[in-house]
Amino acid sequence: MKMKKLMALMLTGMLAVGALAGCGGSSSSSSGESAAPADGAGAEAEAGAEAEETGSTDAKWMIGEIGPITGGAAIYGLDVAHGAELAVKEINEAGGIGGYQIEYKYEDDEHDAEKSVNAYNTLKDWGMQILLGTVTSTPCTAVAAETANDQMFQLTPSGSSLDCIANDNCFAVCFNDPQQGAKSAQYIASHFADAKIATIYDSSTPYSAGIEATFEAEAETQGLNVVAKTSFTVDSATDFSAQIQQIKDAGADFVFLPIYYTEASIILQQAADAGLAVTYFGCDGMDGILGVENFDTSLAEGLMLLTPFAADATDDLTVNFVTNFKEAYGNTPNQFGADAYDGMYALKAAIEAAGITPDASTADICEALKASIQTISVEGLTGTITWAASGEPDKEPKAVKIEGGNYVSIED
Repeated sequence: MKMKKLMALMLTGMLAVGALAGCGGSSSSSSGESAAPADGAGAEAEAGAEAEETGSTDAKWMIGEIGPITGGAAIYGLDVAHGAELAVKEINEAGGIGGYQIEYKYEDDEHDAEKSVNAYNTLKDWGMQILLGTVTSTPCTAVAAETANDQMFQLTPSGSSLDCIANDNCFAVCFNDPQQGAKSAQYIASHFADAKIATIYDSSTPYSAGIEATFEAEAETQGLNVVAKTSFTVDSATDFSAQIQQIKDAGADFVFLPIYYTEASIILQQAADAGLAVTYFGCDGMDGILGVENFDTSLAEGLMLLTPFAADATDDLTVNFVTNFKEAYGNTPNQFGADAYDGMYALKAAIEAAGITPDASTADICEALKASIQTISVEGLTGTITWAASGEPDKEPKAVKIEGGNYVSIED
């Protein structure tokens, strides 16, 4: 045994020297960008050094993430990458998960399903054991088919379509589309019961159409007065004059927008030009409207959105997260960053509850996490979260309003 230990130490030292001579260092294991993993020699040497220091094996939790960090949806993907990266840094500095460090790698999919599957295969080749992703629903659904086939555990921070969690290996941190629609109607009923409500939704996307359908059903249950229902498709998302006129003719004073912020910014501009003065209410896709290039943010003054996260909350967890996020990345995090942060801590809690180690097979890790995630409760940035066997999270939503160009919590 002594001879084997001596030989192992000598081999670790040789590998470390070779790595330093050959590449001058290795890439970060918790990079929010699409960082490549360390080469084989560098990774072994680094793991060997950690084993000497901690007494653990050189195994690590290999957690991958996929989402858009370029393209039109990058505002979501970048915050997800950064939120997860902060959580990884904190967890590793505190000793890891069950004594094992996390190695984290993010791949860009540009909000494209085919590229997302390619990114998934890249992460599999890298050695991914668990997927925290993907960020947007259509790519997430495509990748979910792959993770189900591979028996890999998948936790999406922000994919909200029910198709994202259709398989039993898939769970979500964010509210799904039906939840958003129903909870929005409930919130409006309790705060704006007398409003004359109109809706504008994108009938060509599952996200918007799914929220609209459950909103409409719950609005009827709640006795809301919906006076106009208008829609558009991705091919007609530049001219909303017909929808705005229909809303004006119906006498609406409240408009529900279960759409993404890009289209919403156009609607707000065209509605202002047409003299339509109403209260606007959106869902998680609205988060990001203040960052639209060349958008007059004064047009969004008073706009509300239902969200599980408010960056101006005063609890210690939120204050520390927002402070660290701003220091690291230079901007205030949106709810997607908070979802990813909570998602990484949810994985930690589920892994530790299951009592598994990273030398287990991907399939065994998946089976263990499918059971253990239903037993944990995470006190996160987005609330106290529990999970059902369906993959749905349960937590309480918050509402925020845009005031003075900032998101401000609405106190009930």
